[in-house]
Amino acid sequence: MKLKSVLFTVLLTLPLLGATTAQAQWALDNAASQLSFVTTKAEHVAEVHTFDVLSGSLGATGALSVTIELASVNTLIPIRDERMQNLLFETNLFPEAAVSAQVDISELTAMMPGESLMQEVMFDLSMRGDSNSYTAQLMLLRTSDGVIASTLKPVIVTADSFGLLDGVEALREVAGLPSISRAVPVSFTVTLRD
Repeated sequence: MKLKSVLFTVLLTLPLLGATTAQAQWALDNAASQLSFVTTKAEHVAEVHTFDVLSGSLGATGALSVTIELASVNTLIPIRDERMQNLLFETNLFPEAAVSAQVDISELTAMMPGESLMQEVMFDLSMRGDSNSYTAQLMLLRTSDGVIASTLKPVIVTADSFGLLDGVEALREVAGLPSISRAVPVSFTVTLRD
């Protein structure tokens, strides 16, 4: 009799647990996330930079949104950070870039902590009034309280796709460089927690 009662309680509880997981919303953990890009100047000098302030969430339907604070660009050289903010991104007019995507949430919620899978995700990047679509190959790792998504290969973003050519040229001139790359590889690791 007791066994039947326990089984009955378990059977009633399982759908509720599944509903809780399916309705979960995960928030981006900025301290455990990183977005980096590589620039090349003077033809052969490559440097890695980051954006240090990211925010976002992954909703129950699989809708992912991430906001990148462009003024948080970090090149490890303060004057270069200022020049990129003012001459390239014009953060006084365009303070943010936004990423939006739809991911297969059912795959994520079905995973156990410690399990991983590869998933191809199409996303839109919006910046300075322009929006472009990209595809990223991601490694998704399920954690006890969310998921970690990392690019397996960099995504190439070009300056002309977002009206940044004049900004690149202004940076080149003020730095006295023969060239600055107009295409940059972008990589990220994003941690989302419930």
